[in-house]
Amino acid sequence: MFELPRDIPDIATVLALEPEELGTKLLFLIKARRANEVNHRANLSNYQSEPFGNRSDGRATYPDSRRDEFYRASAEAWSWLEVQGLLVPAPGSNGQSGFRILSRRAERMDDEGEMASLIAARRLPKESLHPVMRHRVWSALIRGEFDTAVFQAMKAVEVAVRQASALGSEMIGVRLMRAAFKPEDGPLTDRTAEAGERVARMELFAGAIGSYKNPHSHRDVALDDPQEASEIVLLANHLLRIVDARAAANGMEAKSWI
Repeated sequence: MFELPRDIPDIATVLALEPEELGTKLLFLIKARRANEVNHRANLSNYQSEPFGNRSDGRATYPDSRRDEFYRASAEAWSWLEVQGLLVPAPGSNGQSGFRILSRRAERMDDEGEMASLIAARRLPKESLHPVMRHRVWSALIRGEFDTAVFQAMKAVEVAVRQASALGSEMIGVRLMRAAFKPEDGPLTDRTAEAGERVARMELFAGAIGSYKNPHSHRDVALDDPQEASEIVLLANHLLRIVDARAAANGMEAKSWI
């Protein structure tokens, strides 16, 4: 880890990083070493000691007074990499002695942007997503296919609304949402709610589908921000919960479209 003071000279900056942020930096330092040494095996203790002391090669080091803090922060980052399945024990006795190698997933990562995708997806637990879209959408997020994840999430909303409202297959997109949640007599409208709230609910669904599903249906839409994609998926997740509630109020079981 002697490269770290070169890349981040201020140790206070290093110590301010979250485990996943420092872990990302460590992972790509390991990958860089492996590019020059095919059989390189990483060892936490060895890596932790490298950025300190007087180096004969003249490389910059961190002050010894911050060694204990650095050891804790780097151990947290290392543990995070192991939990994510990015560092795994080396074969045989080397692994038992604490040496680690890159996992297959880590080997496939070309840049820190791919790690950002993984982190964003992991911040959105798979179990928190509605069953109708849980596997397909979460898998797309993990792979960094953000446009696919958003499209599939909003498509799940459209399918659920159509089935819960029993409207015909010719009803699609915004027109379907306005018909299903029509304030006066839409099959999914909540007639116990105040009139303005019923209109707002209709516009919520129509706006979400019009903004995030329709554009992806008709053209390629560049979406490269993992946080934005996760937020849109969460919006779709909330809409599906609303559909479930309205279907239940009408005596229909949500499992009919899951």
